[in-house]
Amino acid sequence: MMESVALLLTAALFGGMVLYSAGFAGFLFTVLPPDTAGASIRRAFPVFYLLVMGISLLAAIFVWRSDLCSAIWLAIIALSTLPTRQILMPAINRANDTGNKKRFGVLHGLSVLVTLAHIVISGWVLVRFLP
Repeated sequence: MMESVALLLTAALFGGMVLYSAGFAGFLFTVLPPDTAGASIRRAFPVFYLLVMGISLLAAIFVWRSDLCSAIWLAIIALSTLPTRQILMPAINRANDTGNKKRFGVLHGLSVLVTLAHIVISGWVLVRFLP
């Protein structure tokens, strides 16, 4: 039962990150004016990061008895999301607000790499559930 809950949580984490980063964010910039899309993304990303932290931590708790390795990697996702949310995201916003396009590009690129790493890790954990 605990492993089934961990599987569902990990699947939700993986799917949610893929959908949000590849679908939702891009979609907003195609249907809304840039200023409105940017403001919407700013409000949505803190919630996204909280969901990533919460779901990955819960999945780690539910899987730790049956697969300690997966639990550790899920916990790493949760822990590495905290500085991304609290430090990197505000730095990206400051760079954007001050018009520092180079700094914005570097920091945004870093946030994309972090999210891609989280997607890869959660996908790898999902594969570990296979018999």
